[in-house]
Amino acid sequence: MKKSFEISIDQIKPNRYQPRLSFDSEGIFELAQSIRENGLIQPIVVRNDDMEGTYEIVAGERRYRACILAGITMIPAILMDADDNQSAQLALIENIQREDLSAIEEAKAFQAIISTNNYTQGELAKKVGKSQSTIANKIRLLELPSEIQEGVVGRQITERHARALLSLDETEQVEVYHKIIDKEFNVKQTEDYIKALTAETKETAKGPVTKGFSRNQQIAVNTIKQAIEMIRKMGIKVDMQEEDTQAERRIIIKFPKE
Repeated sequence: MKKSFEISIDQIKPNRYQPRLSFDSEGIFELAQSIRENGLIQPIVVRNDDMEGTYEIVAGERRYRACILAGITMIPAILMDADDNQSAQLALIENIQREDLSAIEEAKAFQAIISTNNYTQGELAKKVGKSQSTIANKIRLLELPSEIQEGVVGRQITERHARALLSLDETEQVEVYHKIIDKEFNVKQTEDYIKALTAETKETAKGPVTKGFSRNQQIAVNTIKQAIEMIRKMGIKVDMQEEDTQAERRIIIKFPKE
């Protein structure tokens, strides 16, 4: 194992390939307090920078930021020989192992490494210890509008919310994204809402919606129909009738007591 040595914090530069787009300021503040009390237990990993006498971080940027906040002037580090590709990969792997990168940050890092190294998704999957389908699903998230990607990075919605939005066109994606946040939909509610919205789109393509019937009301009707189908699949006989009047639309559901 390589021995650590101490270098001035002024000689250190952040990793130019750092996949993390945002850092948890509260977490770094807590780490800084710990470093003030106990010192930095785990050295950062650096490589020689292009400029003589300076070093670029390979792994440990959170520790580096916390040391700055703690007012530390000298920091223990381990020097390794790494080119740009290795540095980018190691920074990504460190963050993946911490399991706190957002799905978009991971996706952008995956895409950058694939483009730089001409890797296939399968080759990258082996290097970072992920399945090929995981890599593909993450990268697909980059097809979403930037506003939604920012929402994933900012933890306003989860990766599963974002994946559900991929089945919609761009305009609907943004509309449903705002609804998820406004209504505080969980993933199941989001998926159900999108299913109903998709069903409505198909019904509209077949013929016009009843005059005066709003979009949200049509979604509600489609949701009821889906629930009826689920009940029928359970072996329960259910009859559903729809009646339209000038004032209202009625849905009558009948099923036997026994």
